[in-house]
Amino acid sequence: MQPASETLAARRPGRLTRIAEPARRNFADRAWAALLTILGVTVFVVALFIVYALCKLSAGVLRHTGLAAFVLNSQWDVVRDVYGALPFIYGTLVTSVVALFIALPVSVGLALFLTEMSPPGVRSLISFPISLLAGIPSVVYGLWGLFVLVPLFRENVEPFLQSTLGVLPLIGGLFGGPVGGRDLLVGGVILAIMILPLLVAVSREVIAAVPTAQREGMLGIGATKWEMVRGAVLPYARIGIVGAIVLGVARAFGETMAVTLVVGNSSTAISSSLFVPGYTMASAIANQFVEASGKLYFSAIVEIAVLLLLVALVVNTLARLLIRRVAGTPQGFAI
Repeated sequence: MQPASETLAARRPGRLTRIAEPARRNFADRAWAALLTILGVTVFVVALFIVYALCKLSAGVLRHTGLAAFVLNSQWDVVRDVYGALPFIYGTLVTSVVALFIALPVSVGLALFLTEMSPPGVRSLISFPISLLAGIPSVVYGLWGLFVLVPLFRENVEPFLQSTLGVLPLIGGLFGGPVGGRDLLVGGVILAIMILPLLVAVSREVIAAVPTAQREGMLGIGATKWEMVRGAVLPYARIGIVGAIVLGVARAFGETMAVTLVVGNSSTAISSSLFVPGYTMASAIANQFVEASGKLYFSAIVEIAVLLLLVALVVNTLARLLIRRVAGTPQGFAI
């Protein structure tokens, strides 16, 4: 037999090797985790720096006007240094609501058709042009809207809406006034076309994630195709669809060039009619930033950017929370 000291000495190199290898792996894992942490914190710090820089540049108009007066005042007079962002906020909200009103039923219907009813060949045939819409630059949308949509709405669509829906007692005010073509309605239509691929893509993924057992369970108790969709698919996917809506609204809030070319770019008054020219926060920045020669004027433009950034941050955060919830919350049947 070997002495105990020799046996321990013979085993010691292997033991040290077995201890050293996990140590090296742990060091690499910790270094990789530290690197990812630094990158994540860097992104957060850069975002805070952007917010800080914008707030610093916009401090002049806040000292001159005040935040409440800047947000609630509807007068924008550069000559007298009177700045109110309410027309820009109103135009952003109206065009986004119009876009969502048009795009939401179309996108959810397309997502349901592509996941539940269409044959595979038709599915690929429809999915490709919808995906292609997402890659078109916004300025191309704007030029198409300026030369195609604006004449079409000015000569055909808006006179028809005015003669039919404009005479109704409750919603008639939305379609009153002179018809020009470059207005809030056309701006909303352009935004609807631009956010449609995003809504379809997210809604389709959420609907496709519904467990097959839920569909089969509804069909097994004698439900029709529509009853299965209404009772098993939509209740399960509703939070994800809401997340898609929020993402679409965030996309509509920040769109600039396409809306700038068709919305009319006028902030003279706030009207209930969709046929009046308007402004959005993004289009106001794009149009007036170069002209902002005075310090107070420049500060007011930057403050609009701060408001737009805050709205985008809130909307995107809400969308992420909703999408995370739909990924981890089981839904039951809703008959």
